[in-house]
Amino acid sequence: MIPPRQQLVFIWIVLFFSAFGDLQAGEITLRKAALQDKIKGAWAGQTIGVTFGGPTEFRYRGTIIPDYQPLSWSGENLKWWFENGPGLYDDIYMDLTFVRVFEEQGLDAPASAHAQAFANAGYSLWHANQMARYNILHGLTPPASGNWIHNPHADDIDFEIESDFAGIMSPGMPNAAAAICDTVGHIMNYGDGWYGGVYIAGMYTLAFLYDDVERVVEEALQLIPEESRYYQTISDVIRWHADNPDDWKVTWFKTLEKWGEDVGCPDGVFTPFNIDAKMNSAWVVLGLLYGEGDFSRTLSIATRAGDDSDCNPSNAGGILGTILGYENIPDDWKQGLSAVESLDFKYTTISLNDVYDMSYRHALANIKRNGGQESRDAVTIPVQQPRPVPLEQGFGGHYPVERRRLDLRIDSTATIEFTGIGFAATGGVRNTGDGNPTLRVRMTIDNRDPEIVSLPADFVTRRPTPFWRYRLPPGRHRIRFEILNPTATSAFRLDHLIVYDNRPAQPAH
Repeated sequence: MIPPRQQLVFIWIVLFFSAFGDLQAGEITLRKAALQDKIKGAWAGQTIGVTFGGPTEFRYRGTIIPDYQPLSWSGENLKWWFENGPGLYDDIYMDLTFVRVFEEQGLDAPASAHAQAFANAGYSLWHANQMARYNILHGLTPPASGNWIHNPHADDIDFEIESDFAGIMSPGMPNAAAAICDTVGHIMNYGDGWYGGVYIAGMYTLAFLYDDVERVVEEALQLIPEESRYYQTISDVIRWHADNPDDWKVTWFKTLEKWGEDVGCPDGVFTPFNIDAKMNSAWVVLGLLYGEGDFSRTLSIATRAGDDSDCNPSNAGGILGTILGYENIPDDWKQGLSAVESLDFKYTTISLNDVYDMSYRHALANIKRNGGQESRDAVTIPVQQPRPVPLEQGFGGHYPVERRRLDLRIDSTATIEFTGIGFAATGGVRNTGDGNPTLRVRMTIDNRDPEIVSLPADFVTRRPTPFWRYRLPPGRHRIRFEILNPTATSAFRLDHLIVYDNRPAQPAH
């Protein structure tokens, strides 16, 4: 007779292999039904997460959403947002842009195809995405379109919130996902901004293999170079969680204190607004680690951490949804999901039902492309050990030292002076009449290196940060702006000047 303890072990082994097949060195055999269920769980989890966090997006900047602030959920939430606030789902319909390119052009679709599809889409964009769109429409192709020299928002969250597709189509294959991220993610991001997408995608790939959230979080970090700020931030969160496993707020405060100062985004430097990828990734990881596999707790913590509090629970919900599978996402959270699964996301002709199927087919193709095999009811996945992607770090040697309020309306010419090695100026062109004029402005620095910049008033094609320049010689600099085609139907303003130097500002006493 088998002792009771050994009986339990035997039963566990039988149940494991009935779901996952034979686990061998370097590969795992997964039932197709289980693969489909996890892919559905990934997309459903994202959709639920972003809907749950939607009402608080960037309303709590650099602060926690207090416990007494209710976060509600009901069967009406999903349908209401689909019908009344479809722009909330930008981090999903952005994913779907790239899913569509793979659907139409195959897994070898080049970065240029993804870039053109995204740059010419009808939806509004912000930050690194919008700057990349502007760059592409003006002839600057990837990866230059996302590089920090050409994109002041390179460290922002953009690719992080739209990289889910790369992990979902690469089950068990983090290096394959990283290769997809290299193609797509450098369209709009670089350095920490790109690493955000690589890491999120990597966690998705491992969520197909393990039900241990800590293992998923820690093993995916092997994709990121240890020397990077991004790695160090997430590593700190993991370490502080181990030190304080019962109080997520302790880790939140430590993370904010050490890593909360934005360097790149002109809208976030010297302000509480933080759309930096490493910080918002930290809040995703916070939700996953302290949520301990509980869907409600995971979404609640990822949301209450604040900042981009819809995209963060979307990533966390998608990763946990992959671990759990669609069928095991709690029924309370799937309330209303069936009512929207057949509805196309705005700006697309793709519904959740469609992308469940697309991502499943893309996953099968990607598995076989990487040496796996498909049988009638199962698929054998070549499990990959994560390898670090190349080191890249934006804004090296650049330290924010000043944020100067300008409130400067420019009708013809204007001059600004600063001391440092770089700057970024916020503002833009506003339409004051009919049409959408595009102003042409000549910027000259120190009476040399003139640059003529086109500034559309149109919101979809705008240049979100009108002017910047890095890597200037240290010292005093003079910037001159001259409008080459002034119109009566537009107004051009510069709002703030962010100044960088080659050493940190001395603290005030």
